[in-house]
Amino acid sequence: MIKTGEFQRFEMETTRKERPDIRRNFRIVEALYEEAVALGVFPLKNPLEGLTVDIRIARVINRVPKAD
Repeated sequence: MIKTGEFQRFEMETTRKERPDIRRNFRIVEALYEEAVALGVFPLKNPLEGLTVDIRIARVINRVPKAD
């Protein structure tokens, strides 16, 4: 089992070694978008649906005091 500290060190080292591949990232985003369209998720029927819930959640999160 990997301990949290070990995993964090591994993740930081990997992040330092790998450079972002913008073209690859765009291909991934495009593929995800196409899949969402194929599944009927996009385009949204009512883009504002659920907005009030999102606003309420954001307000609650923003009221939580930050840990020092």
